[in-house]
Amino acid sequence: MADGSSAQIIVVGAGVSGLTSALCLAEAGWSVRVWTAAPPQQTTSAVAGAVWIPPRPVERAVETLGWTEYSLGVFRELATDPDTGVRLAPALSVGELSAIEAMSSAARLIPQLRPAEPAELPDGYEVGFRATVPMIDMPHYLEYLTRRLAAAGCEIEEHPVRSLAEAADEAPIVINCTGLGARTLVGDDTVRPLFGQHVVLANPGLQQLFLEITTGPQWICYFPHPRRVVCGGISIADRWDTTPEPAITDRILERCRRVEPKLRHAEVVETIAGLRPGRPTVRLEVETLGTARCVHNYGHGGNGVTLSWGCARDVVRLVSPGR
Repeated sequence: MADGSSAQIIVVGAGVSGLTSALCLAEAGWSVRVWTAAPPQQTTSAVAGAVWIPPRPVERAVETLGWTEYSLGVFRELATDPDTGVRLAPALSVGELSAIEAMSSAARLIPQLRPAEPAELPDGYEVGFRATVPMIDMPHYLEYLTRRLAAAGCEIEEHPVRSLAEAADEAPIVINCTGLGARTLVGDDTVRPLFGQHVVLANPGLQQLFLEITTGPQWICYFPHPRRVVCGGISIADRWDTTPEPAITDRILERCRRVEPKLRHAEVVETIAGLRPGRPTVRLEVETLGTARCVHNYGHGGNGVTLSWGCARDVVRLVSPGR
């Protein structure tokens, strides 16, 4: 049982960062409640692709690498259980991955990374890499996390907050996993929305995921899950409207179908959109909140899934200093 475990913790936010943080705390013996403005299946996390892949170089590079590596270990373990929604999938990446990046510490984490043979590359691409990486079916995965939280005695309550002080009045420790909501909730103007849109197709039998590496606002990607393929991608900064755009849908379909002809006759199931919580760097630190302590864990951008378990591990460390 964790030191001080009789004290209650409130985690604000039920996306992948909030659920994972709550789960790690609950399984470490803490009494945890989750407050959320929307249930897990209605969060931004629910519309993610999603795949574990090391982020490109960012601030806090050493810590980010550690979070990424730890998450990989957990996802590899989860992939042994089909009920988690996680599986190890063959991957093909193409595009702007430099030779330096390919040999970086982050790249060395990628399982079975190797250069792709010319015959393995779609038309128009000269360089690519093959690997095997964790791919996460997010609706399925969020249900798994919710079940595991319930088993650990943690409740998820639909309880929107206007101030973290509301949570601090109820518990001596508050975990802020509000993502984009932190912009107004804690006045962090460095948090900005990054609009993303995906087109979901019925899976025509694909197993391998595809990801174009680029620094631009548009790229080609598709993630084949057991019954569906999530196709993208786009990132539009500072756009708050989450209404999907037909023109973006058409562009995503045209590009993905050009790379993978099997998608040309696949049924379009739905179009989904969300706002990634962009920030120059992840905020993972402790702050005094009146008589309470607040651990901030937000600003993961499009890397929330990749960093989730590593950041949650450090949330537990920050809650339990000296252990």
